[in-house]
Amino acid sequence: MTTGGANNNAASNLLWIGTYTPDGGGRAQGIGAVRAHQDGSLEWLGTAVEAQSPSFVAVHPILPVVYAAAEQRKKVQAYRRLGDFGLEVQGEAEPAGDATCHVAVDPGGRFVTATCWGDGQVLLYELDADGGMTGRLSAAPSVDPHGSLSPDNPRQSRAHASLMLSDGRVMTTDLGHDTLRIWNYEPGTGLVADHEVVLPYGSGPRHLVEHPSGSVFIVSEYSVEVFVVRSEAGTYELVFRGPATAGGSQEGDSAAEICLGPQGSFAYAGVRGSNIISVLEVAAGGTELIPVKDIDSGGDWPRHHLVRGNLLHVAHERSDNIATFELDPVTGLPGPLLHNLPTPSPTALVPATMPAPAT
Repeated sequence: MTTGGANNNAASNLLWIGTYTPDGGGRAQGIGAVRAHQDGSLEWLGTAVEAQSPSFVAVHPILPVVYAAAEQRKKVQAYRRLGDFGLEVQGEAEPAGDATCHVAVDPGGRFVTATCWGDGQVLLYELDADGGMTGRLSAAPSVDPHGSLSPDNPRQSRAHASLMLSDGRVMTTDLGHDTLRIWNYEPGTGLVADHEVVLPYGSGPRHLVEHPSGSVFIVSEYSVEVFVVRSEAGTYELVFRGPATAGGSQEGDSAAEICLGPQGSFAYAGVRGSNIISVLEVAAGGTELIPVKDIDSGGDWPRHHLVRGNLLHVAHERSDNIATFELDPVTGLPGPLLHNLPTPSPTALVPATMPAPAT
């Protein structure tokens, strides 16, 4: 059995692929496994374990354990590494909420969080010494800060993603209520609300990433914008709002993911519909995001993307492929399509070993 760890070269070049299986309208069989080669190419290894719509996965920081959101089953399941790229079920699946779409792991290995698009639940599962989930703790439900705008038609809370902040707190997005919620972890209690940041009505914050400057960048699914929040004396405040693309968004577009470039000088936002990756320059000490150029993403419906070294990998849910581009270290711009890997219904690209913290 593989023991995991960043010093294992084979493990460090392995990517887990979250997918949709037939129960979620996809064509995959479970969690996929891909090996990244030095020439930028990706090699499909196969299905690591059969699972039902494991649309997002996360890895334990030390142990050879992987966690997956079983989106259609309303569950979170733990898996243990087996052999070169296999996974096996570890323990019973834990109940989650409706349309559980994202999982994240505490860098200290203390807990896993799950966010649920369908009913807005934010959940925490404490972990034992073997990485097993020992219990389910529910966070307080969201209250729509814009509720007075539609009192007769209340909006559904739609929690979408969790980010483990460098100061030990947790930030979650709520697409339905246009909020960022910041939490403290209390053992035995779970996530306790600290404060929240209210974003513009109808923006729909989806995914987020922390910049080395301490700012957090957010991409909004509905309005196709980017936001920057920054902590002052422990309280995050909105300091920037701008377009997520250089060329504007089209009807039917929805933004999906945002990630950082290798030096933190650029960020990359994916937009489904127009099927583009937008390159944004990080400006003003990490407090502004300025669109530079939009490029073709290399497929249909770029659900998720990942930068590793000088390579950008883009997972396309509908065209069943992962497109790879080489990034110019000076301009941040992707070059021509470098590699294209057929992959069934990919929805997430997650390194099999947790990366070191950004500096």
